[in-house]
Amino acid sequence: MTHMKRPLIGITVDNIDNDIASGRYESNVAYSAAVAEAGGLPLLLPQEVELAAAYVELCDGLMLTGGDDARTEAFGDPAHPQSRCIEPRRQAFELALLDALSRKPQRPVLGVCLGMQMMALHAGGRLNQHLPDSLANAVEEHQNNHQHGVVVRITESALLTFPSGKPLSNADLCGATVVSSHHQAVENAGRLRVTATSPDGVIEVIDDPDRPFYVGVQWHPERGVGLFNLDLIRRFVSVCAGSRNGTYLPQLPD
Repeated sequence: MTHMKRPLIGITVDNIDNDIASGRYESNVAYSAAVAEAGGLPLLLPQEVELAAAYVELCDGLMLTGGDDARTEAFGDPAHPQSRCIEPRRQAFELALLDALSRKPQRPVLGVCLGMQMMALHAGGRLNQHLPDSLANAVEEHQNNHQHGVVVRITESALLTFPSGKPLSNADLCGATVVSSHHQAVENAGRLRVTATSPDGVIEVIDDPDRPFYVGVQWHPERGVGLFNLDLIRRFVSVCAGSRNGTYLPQLPD
């Protein structure tokens, strides 16, 4: 992609100690590094709620990053005692981004971990707020950067298609693993579609099939390698490169 203008990818940030009073934002370097490696131009987005629509207009795509726990009270569910809720300003900002993105459905979006959960809540879904309450192997399989497999339920998805429209093969899918670190998960995706789960049934991928690329993944692709990790970010960035004029790159960057 070095011969082309890099697509501008907006990346959400967290707050130190989950508190805006800390006066500092923070971001895992792996997010911006992965976007840059994939051919994108990463841009960290300060949590200015009133600028959310302007950010969506400016950027060629948005990455909603991971973090601690969504504030579910706003969606009708009291917070679980084990919840460590994100800064209210961050939640208000990301919901404002999602509102603005709903008015720009051509703009690609990749939600990671908490980002996926926020997409589901915004779409009318709900969360399992503490997986260990209902899944005996939750800690061993889904926390502490554990690697596990993914069961693809629907292959006609932006998750599994190159920007050219070429789908991944069954051989590509064999043995694919992802890196997880979460104690909450999507229980109901609302208006969105569930396209993949883990072998134990946890929802791993949601999407909107009516949009060019609106995908949430429960794992951390920026921490892994291979098909469901850096290659996923490369496909996302490639779609972002064509998001403004409706033309997509014919292949992944070298």
